[in-house]
Amino acid sequence: MSEDEYCATGDAPKPPVAEEPPYAECVLCRKPTEYPESHKGITLCPVCEWQEAQRTACSG
Repeated sequence: MSEDEYCATGDAPKPPVAEEPPYAECVLCRKPTEYPESHKGITLCPVCEWQEAQRTACSG
């Protein structure tokens, strides 16, 4: 397996951005996200989303 294959994360689909409240809560910090409350699955606020990306980034 090459380093490029190992570090590839793929493009996970993001939920649609909500036009107005109610917003879904972040599953980590419980702050409002930019996603609609009706969205099913894991939702992260922009800060937690960025921190999660930093944690999972390839340090190669």
